[in-house]
Amino acid sequence: MRRKQRPALLAQRHGLDPARLRLPPDGTWATVRDHLVERLPRVAPERIDAMLAEGAVHDLTGPLAPDAAYVPGSSVWFHRDLPDEVPVPFDIRVVHRDDAILVVDKPHFLATIPRGSHVVETALVRLRTSLGLPHLSPAHRLDRVTAGLVMFVVDPALRGKYQTMFKDRVVRKEYEAVAPHDPALELPRTVTSRIVKVKGVITAQEVPGPPNAETRVELAGHRGGWARYRLLPSTGRTHQLRLHMASLGVPIRNDDFYPVLREKPLDDFRDPLQLLAKVLEFTDPVTGEHRRFTSGLELAL
Repeated sequence: MRRKQRPALLAQRHGLDPARLRLPPDGTWATVRDHLVERLPRVAPERIDAMLAEGAVHDLTGPLAPDAAYVPGSSVWFHRDLPDEVPVPFDIRVVHRDDAILVVDKPHFLATIPRGSHVVETALVRLRTSLGLPHLSPAHRLDRVTAGLVMFVVDPALRGKYQTMFKDRVVRKEYEAVAPHDPALELPRTVTSRIVKVKGVITAQEVPGPPNAETRVELAGHRGGWARYRLLPSTGRTHQLRLHMASLGVPIRNDDFYPVLREKPLDDFRDPLQLLAKVLEFTDPVTGEHRRFTSGLELAL
């Protein structure tokens, strides 16, 4: 696989690649600075001036001068300023590592990849820096509040094969959840519904229409009013497992989204959601061998 082009002198910082900004071929700005001010409205013009003065904005030849002319169709690279982040005080455990893939146990509260206010405090960035794997990439994602198995691709040339495997739903995933025990709830059963997630809305919703989400729910044991459930999703809609458990009347323990949304500060690491990605199982698309990985984490029952 061909690696993304970037200036040789602008390497990763904090495990992050520089942002690339393509300059429109029909642009009429006099300078790169003029374009950046218009293109990046959330960045103060004074900050853009400082970045140019520091030599922090590059093209393929190196740092750009503050008055560098706009070149239609070219590209510039720079590192975005990092947000203030709350350190997540939990470690990542390596479950498996070889030349092709890396499988880890992600703790609760740690995002998988950089997004929004979570950048350095993400599994991808931590692993790139701690393991010295600058080209590491995720094969799939796991919600920030969900713990358990996440797989990354070590060899950039194999990224597409492993990501396609997850995209095509040929990976068997098994989750565990702790939720209230309802003796009247008939299990096992398969739950189906139509789930939609509107951009900008923090929660997903079940709506009328043809089902697009399916989960098999099994009872694995119970004690003291709580039960351990085995969840086997055949689809991967946003918050699918949490919605389906709530729809059965047994919302997952410590769920702050379903059935009622409750705001929780990012620095509150108490009462983690009792949902765990327990098993990943698949036929390796490169070697053809059967692979099965099991999380070493446990939920509180």
